[in-house]
Amino acid sequence: MPESRSRGRYGRYLREVLVVGDLLLVNLLFGILCWRHPDVLEHMGRLKWVIVSISYLPVALLLERARLQRALHIDRLLIESLRAVVLHALIFITLLVFLNADDIQAGYILEYYAMMIIGLPIEWIISRLIIKGLRHRGINYSRIVIVGTGDTARRLINAMLKDDGYGYRILGCFDDSPHDQLDVPYCGSLDRLEQFIIDNKVDEVFFALEGSAEDDLLKCINIADDTMVQFHYMPQISPYTGRQFELSNIGGLPVLTPLINPLNRPINRLCKRAFDFLFSSVALICSPILFIPIAIAVKISSPGPVFFKQKRTGYRGREFYCLKFRTMRVNADADKLQATSNDPRKTKIGDFLRRTSLDELPQFINVWRGEMSIVGPRPHMLAHTEQYKALIDRYMIRHMVKPGITGWAQVCGFRGNTDELIKMEKRVRADMWYIEHWSAALDLKIIIKTVVNAFSGEENAY
Repeated sequence: MPESRSRGRYGRYLREVLVVGDLLLVNLLFGILCWRHPDVLEHMGRLKWVIVSISYLPVALLLERARLQRALHIDRLLIESLRAVVLHALIFITLLVFLNADDIQAGYILEYYAMMIIGLPIEWIISRLIIKGLRHRGINYSRIVIVGTGDTARRLINAMLKDDGYGYRILGCFDDSPHDQLDVPYCGSLDRLEQFIIDNKVDEVFFALEGSAEDDLLKCINIADDTMVQFHYMPQISPYTGRQFELSNIGGLPVLTPLINPLNRPINRLCKRAFDFLFSSVALICSPILFIPIAIAVKISSPGPVFFKQKRTGYRGREFYCLKFRTMRVNADADKLQATSNDPRKTKIGDFLRRTSLDELPQFINVWRGEMSIVGPRPHMLAHTEQYKALIDRYMIRHMVKPGITGWAQVCGFRGNTDELIKMEKRVRADMWYIEHWSAALDLKIIIKTVVNAFSGEENAY
């Protein structure tokens, strides 16, 4: 029988260290609040530190899996840390009411959680980077073996080898009918698996055998149980699905559901709309600083209106008038032909506005009215919608979310004229990737990249 696991490699004391770090942070931030506002002590007394700490312990238990998840992506980590702040606030305020200490000023509580909203994500990111650095240096890893040598096993191996942050050290693969040579050792048939686990003190087994292998699956589960190692089953999902999946159960049977659109969830839509409304409100309040000189320049550049209004396809196929600063001379082809690099219809000021994306600023009005979002697939002309939905597979999926002022396709370089079908296909694929992988952090990343691109200039902006 193998010796006990957790021999100081993967996970030993990691959970406890991370929770203690979180507790130190929430108490430190509360200490800063008490230092800034000494009267807080009068309302909570000596129990204040106990209340703060107890409020976080349920959070640590509820979010333990997300907190310790290997190689957690930054955007997901930010979301989970914000969930931790909200849960702590609910528990903390409930305890204050229960202990009759709820007469503390609301402003103090808001200040405390404002500090935590900033501090906790930073602490989580720093701790993640430290753990990833340790794993990169061969500290805090898990010894694993993979059952299977087919395509699923190959994709799993590539993912693990690509990022040391997962904390896996692959000792080898097992398969009765091995495929082509892999980047890790082939250790033999399944008959050798149990003894190999014992001899090499394996921590985890990943079952990625393809085809109908029920007997082999049961055999590997029994071996994992007998040797007390963690067992993982890899579902046989085609790499061409390009989607994330959500696991649920029906009568004890596991069901995988593709997550086509995270914004189908009401809470996600509410968060995105709240951000759009606040962001666009601030932008419009500050807009005269840029709107007035741009409007004057547009009016001087050529006869015609300041704004260019064009019907475009919006959320779920609804038509709306998209607003822009006019960048061309008034012409009959404005709703038919896209702008090109040396388009004679463009004015000099219009060319500058397009290169810097300043012509899109009036679309904050569309965002404020709820017709658009700050981030999303760029809205297309009605003629393009009719044309491309017949030529490009899944084209209309891009209308499952509100169109945006900027989008993932634009910051990835897929903007400008789509004179070739392949260009539009790449843009649509990028839009679908954004829809399927949406997160608040991804939106923030796109906004930052858009601002950077606006200052540095873009080759396809014309």
